[in-house]
Amino acid sequence: MELALSENLDPNWRPLLVSDQHAQVKAYFSRRMDLTQEEVALLLQDPNQTVRMNCAKRTDLTPQQVEDCVRDTDPNLRYFVARNPLLTDEQRRRLLEDSDDLVRIAARKGPKQRTTRRRPGQAEMLR
Repeated sequence: MELALSENLDPNWRPLLVSDQHAQVKAYFSRRMDLTQEEVALLLQDPNQTVRMNCAKRTDLTPQQVEDCVRDTDPNLRYFVARNPLLTDEQRRRLLEDSDDLVRIAARKGPKQRTTRRRPGQAEMLR
């Protein structure tokens, strides 16, 4: 976990953290603001729900990644993407009609600007 949070992470460790066997390590790593598009794409495919939800909050997703989150079968993932400022009007409309009550409520609230934090010695992380 120290590596996943490290401010001065050696680039050689990054591929190993994306595929780490421990979900908690990937969950911390997925909150880093300096992820590459390739890393985000891999983490969005992760079987761990928390890892994927952390990615759904990001404002550097591609249009296709946003669409994939909107169409995801997991209502928790749709809940987090429903507040993403990258949503198109059409995507927001679909989430307003979602089968899950909480997803509809999140979509009604509209975009949420996510904050970050950086503890000493750690990378900037999405909250």
